[in-house]
Amino acid sequence: MKRHTLDSMYQSYVKDVYRYLISLCRDHHAAEDLVQETFYRAYLYLDNCKDDKIKPWLFRVAYNVFVDYYRKEQRSIPTGTEFFMQLSEPQTPDELLLKKELWGHIGDAISTLPVNQKQAILLHDFHELSYREAAEIMEIRLSHFKILLYRARQVVRQHNERQGS
Repeated sequence: MKRHTLDSMYQSYVKDVYRYLISLCRDHHAAEDLVQETFYRAYLYLDNCKDDKIKPWLFRVAYNVFVDYYRKEQRSIPTGTEFFMQLSEPQTPDELLLKKELWGHIGDAISTLPVNQKQAILLHDFHELSYREAAEIMEIRLSHFKILLYRARQVVRQHNERQGS
């Protein structure tokens, strides 16, 4: 076959091959990729095709591409979306800069706190320990811990209000 007939073959059968592959894999994006791979392989092995049986040959190529894709998918270990969310920062550079400035202001406010209040806010708000766990670490009563945390948050809030105005 000649190159211009490959173009005509693509124009004639691309929709049929796509419908066939989407019915096999049930994924639009995967089907589009498989269509491209099908026509790439068809181009490579064009000499094996007989002019009168283009469509069945093309569907056989598409099926083989799908089988290869399916086998590859079976070998790979799918990872949940939370893994991919950890890989890249979903925030823009502007948002990161603003967040960094905010944490800088909060860090300044926390550095001015008395040691017990600083420890209370760090254990609970930053390290996400429960009230009871943080109170046990600090070796104080739960009620005393809650008071320390409340006062520390007030100081941080007042510091941020002063920085904002």
